[in-house]
Order: sequence, then structure tokens, then C-alpha cells
Amino acid sequence: MRTGEALSFSDELHLEAHRWLVNESYLLDAQDYGTWLESIAHDVHYFMPVRVTTALGAGYSTSPGMAHWDENRYSLERRVARFQTEHAWTEDPPSRLRHFITNVRTFRTDVENEIAVDSAVLLFRSRGDVNEPSLISAGRDDLLRKVDGRWMLARRHILVDESVLRTQNLAIFL
Repeated sequence: MRTGEALSFSDELHLEAHRWLVNESYLLDAQDYGTWLESIAHDVHYFMPVRVTTALGAGYSTSPGMAHWDENRYSLERRVARFQTEHAWTEDPPSRLRHFITNVRTFRTDVENEIAVDSAVLLFRSRGDVNEPSLISAGRDDLLRKVDGRWMLARRHILVDESVLRTQNLAIFL
């Protein structure tokens, strides 16, 4: 649980979290998923619910019980392993990716070695030569945990800004 106001942009914890997010985006852009997995906690929850458009005051903006991704460490490892097989046709040829990370805010939590991090991500993705590129805009609510002196992603909840995703598939990571 978060405690207090967002940390100052000059706070060392904020700088460490921001650095972690930027380094992660470079790994994802390079599709270096093996190295990326090394920065993922063993009890990670990687979650992106399906967004819905509802009337003002409906009390919800995601579809209960439905998610594009609701993953743990094992399922993330399986997805990465699949990329290295001839069956990963959704990424053959590989996408060209660019993650833009902004609006980073960090918060202390009740747990000493954990920090909560909010950020916005814009993903530019192109595949092949004939398909239109796609953009995915989302907000992320992350929990980073320090394990053996290294920050690890323990939770990522992604809330996309559209109810209909205009991309060929979701064989990527946000």
C-alpha cells in the first residue's frame, strides 16, 4: 500500500525507479526477453484487464473477469520461450518496437524494500512492410521490489486507453 505523497523527482528512490523503467524499455525494444525476465520477481503478477466503455457513474471501466493478460512468472517464461521456436509466427518477422515511458511518479509503500511506480507508456509497433504501424497508449501501476540489491518487477497492472486495440496481436510486452 502506498504511503504519503509522490516522491520528489530528485529523490534517489524516484531516480532509481525511473532508471529501472528506462532500462526495461530498452530491453523490451531490443526484444532481449531473457535479460528482461531476470528483472522479474518470481511472484510477479502481470495484468492487463479488458477495457470497456460505460456510462458516466457506472462504477467500472474494465470488464470483470476478462483480461488480455493475467500472467505469473511461469506464463511469462513460456511466452518468452515460445519466441525462440519456429511456432512464434506472430513475431516472425519480429516487430519493430519503441516504448516511450513518461509521467513517472513513485511512492513509498508499507514494505521497506518496495516502491510503487505509476507511469504512462506509448508503444509504437510496426511489422513487415505493408501493415500500418500501431500505437498502444496505457497507464501502468507497478510495484518494484529490491531483492539482493536489485530492483525487480513484482506487479504490473496495465490500463490501456482504448477499449478496442488496433494491433495485429498482443505478442509483445508493455
